[in-house]
Amino acid sequence: MAEPTETTTSPTDSQSPTTNMYFPPRKVILTKENLEAFQQSETHATIVSYINTLNECVVGVKLTDDVPVSINVQAVLGLLDKVEETAKSIPPVDNKASRFGNPAFRTFYDKVAEFAPALHKSIPGMPEAAIPEVSVYFEEAWGNRTRIDYGSGMELNFLCWMICLEKLGVFQESDHVALVIKVFWRYIQIMRTLQSTYWLEPAGSHGVWGLDDYHFLPFLWGSAQLRGHKYIRPKSIHDSDTVEEFSKHYMYLACIQFINSVKTASLRWHSPMLDDISAVKTWDKVNSGLIKMYHAEVLGKLPVMQHFLFGSILAWNGPLPAPPRGAPGPDDAHWGHAHALNERGGVGQLQNGWGDCCGIPVPSAFAAAQAEAGKKPGARLAGPAIRPVPFD
Repeated sequence: MAEPTETTTSPTDSQSPTTNMYFPPRKVILTKENLEAFQQSETHATIVSYINTLNECVVGVKLTDDVPVSINVQAVLGLLDKVEETAKSIPPVDNKASRFGNPAFRTFYDKVAEFAPALHKSIPGMPEAAIPEVSVYFEEAWGNRTRIDYGSGMELNFLCWMICLEKLGVFQESDHVALVIKVFWRYIQIMRTLQSTYWLEPAGSHGVWGLDDYHFLPFLWGSAQLRGHKYIRPKSIHDSDTVEEFSKHYMYLACIQFINSVKTASLRWHSPMLDDISAVKTWDKVNSGLIKMYHAEVLGKLPVMQHFLFGSILAWNGPLPAPPRGAPGPDDAHWGHAHALNERGGVGQLQNGWGDCCGIPVPSAFAAAQAEAGKKPGARLAGPAIRPVPFD
């Protein structure tokens, strides 16, 4: 890793929130109308712009490239190291009877929530008054404590955490490349540890039909890294030698390698979307297509965006909607789920379709792999407690 470089930490007018009054973020999007209002909002534009900006910054950049790492980025990487150390110190509990999320994840989550404010204080230039607000995005980025699951909505929380830090002046434009290939990629590596250690369930019954069970952005930014590559083509994901050789350089191929380490069948069967994308001729088209897909399938989906958190930095500018009659309270696992009410007002089947948020639990791929390994002598399961996750 490159030596830390000096960075200016005082926020500029364009980076600072419009108010000095910070408050913990809360859920606001409850209905289709709320979602449509969000899609026309400044916060939506901010998220889209940030994704596009980071996307363009990493075109042709390798994970192994020596890029400038500012003091603030170095401090954030140290914070992420603390999260990983915490996960490694809290092993999964004996839960052999279940192929779903391991309850030890809740212990990990609570520990992170406990030390998150103190760790944020150690980041140079972090306004202390903003720490309670920013910490919520950080805590929620690791998964849902109640359901022990993880999906693109939690990944979005990590993106929002980075956006907040930049708006507060902690990150600068000069940090953008490092934010993707150092900070974000470190986050993905830690998430692989959590997924394989605690058997986090995919957040949503349709997760298994997506890019992979959990993530979207490493494929999006990973395809940007490969734009214009002389030799590697989208179809190269089917060449095991190419994937093995170049996975240390490119996020997209590293994700393919990870999927292959957990699932034994062909990509065509367990990851049909990735298989379809591999037929696209150029990485430019893959990249632009994934950006459109992110807008539609993440930022444009109520089951995902109903969990989105609005505070003072990423603000909700419209009136606060009243929760529907009979909606679950804040202590319920379905809190904030407008779709969790059936026509009789009880929690159950969605009003707009079946439970692609939390209606049908989906076992962890790691649980399925372990079951398969038990049938085949000598078969091994990926995971830090069994063998290293292939991102070293």
